[in-house]
Formats: sequence, structure tokens, C-alpha cells
Amino acid sequence: MSNVEIVTGAGPVGWTVASQLAEQGRQVRVLTRSGNGPEHPLIERLKIDVNDAASLREAFDGAVAVYHCIHAAYNAAAWESELPAAEQTVLGAAGEVGAVVVFPESLYSYDASRQPMTEHTPRTADRGKRGVRTRLLQAREASPTPTVSVVASDFFGPGVLNAHAGERMVPVVLAGKTMRVLGSADQPHSFTYVPDLAAAMITAAHDRTLWNSVLHAPTTPAVTQRQMVEAFAEAGGVEAPKVSALPGWLIRGMGLIHPGTRELGELLYQFEDPFVMDSTESEARLDLHPTPLARAAEETVNWWRATVGAAG
Repeated sequence: MSNVEIVTGAGPVGWTVASQLAEQGRQVRVLTRSGNGPEHPLIERLKIDVNDAASLREAFDGAVAVYHCIHAAYNAAAWESELPAAEQTVLGAAGEVGAVVVFPESLYSYDASRQPMTEHTPRTADRGKRGVRTRLLQAREASPTPTVSVVASDFFGPGVLNAHAGERMVPVVLAGKTMRVLGSADQPHSFTYVPDLAAAMITAAHDRTLWNSVLHAPTTPAVTQRQMVEAFAEAGGVEAPKVSALPGWLIRGMGLIHPGTRELGELLYQFEDPFVMDSTESEARLDLHPTPLARAAEETVNWWRATVGAAG
């Protein structure tokens, strides 16, 4: 099979990328440890560990683009021990077949004191999970294999579960329960709709003028967490629930005895202060625009009710 497009991982980003590629009539090969992935006549699903260089080179045969969408447990130690090595293996195998590698990326490495964050904001974070993201970006830039990193803020959308605007918010809103958000309910915060991220990744892969760059996924103007709750409530036809905030001092205190909460505390700055991503420049380069929030919220709620199930 020639001109195949490879997707590593079948989480919300990988799943959406593979689905959009197949809908466009492209041949897709999804690689996961479990053999999971969307079902479609144009999608081939293979059980492959991306750390297995020999198997990866064989799976990349005929590839023109690789969308590297795997991740690791949400802690700095796992990221440091797993992600850099996996990326280097993928970059090496892709380079052998002449394929570009496109990565979904976060805002973790950015100097968030500069608001709004643009494609030109320094990416200089050097500690914890944030530092890992900085070093991954540096390694991609140094690689002889062409790459594109497409930056997104917090995800939401169909298929997105473990996220601030996923299972922590949508079912709570639809059930009419009090919504407790992190940090502040009223600071502006950017949320990226996963289908818009996937579309940007696919567009970048097929435009050589965008290779070897860092782009921002098309993202609607920032809203507060309270406004995000209201958008889901309106989309679901339910009354917006009460919104309260879990203060940073409480989460940091809990982190002294609970490692998972400690990892969360590292990123509280994103919810205590403005955390705004500007995608204007990348939208022009990609010739793409973000899905309006009302429509994105409606599609998210419809998916949730049809697939996961929720009150309301």
C-alpha cells in the first residue's frame, strides 16, 4: 500500500485524525498496542508498540505522513522516561521513508506571563511536565525528519473524556449538579475543539510550506470556565448549574499528601490567571477557522448523550 497515512495512538486526537483522514478518502493505518481504533473500510488497525523500531519501520512502509498521537501517564516521571524515546523512534522510522511527522502539542512550554500566547511566545519552561514539553519541541526542531507541531489548549469535543471540559464538566452540567472548577471560574481560558485540531494537523501534513514549524490549532476566543459551563448547558437544553471554584491553596495543600493532585497543582497557573492562546496567524496560514463555540458545544453534548449517556 502506497501513500498511506499513519496514526499512532487512538485517544481522542488520534481517533479524530484517523476518522477525518478516512472521510477524505485517504488510506489510514492506525498503530496501537491494543489494535484499537475507529472502524472504517479505509482504516487498517495494527497492534504495534511504537518503541519497537523494527516493527515500526515495517508499518511505515509507503507512508507519506505520520500523526504521532500517543501519550503517557499524567506525571513528569512517565513523560520523561517514555515520550522522548518514543518520539525519536518514530522520527527515525519516518525519516527512512520520507514521511513528515505531525504532533499535537500543548501550551505547557510557553511563557504564560505573556498574554495572549502567540506562535512567537518564548517556549522556555524548564521544570516538571512543562520542561519535558520544551525539550520535546527542541528535539523535533533538531531532527532531520520534517515535523510540524500543532499547539492546542485544553481539549473538548466528541471522544474527549479525561479533560477539564470533558467528563469533569459535561455530565455534571447535564445532570444539573454544582460545577466545581479549578482556580477561578471567571478568568479567560482558551479551549480547543478536537476536530479543529485534527483538521489543522491534516492540513499541515499536506502543505510542505508549513513543515518544520510550530502552529496554533484554530481556537475560538477565550471564555471563562463559567461561560464554558453555560455553553454546554445551553447546548443540552438544561438550566446552567451553580459554579464554584476550588482555590489553588486547597489543591496545593492536598498535593502535599496526594501525588496526583500535586501534578495538577503544577499547572494551576493556567486556571488562576488568564490563559489565552491566539491562533490568528496560524488560521491564516492553514486557511482554517475554529468551529463556533455554540456548535462545538452542541456536537459535544450530542456525542456524550449518544455514546456515554448522561442525565438531561
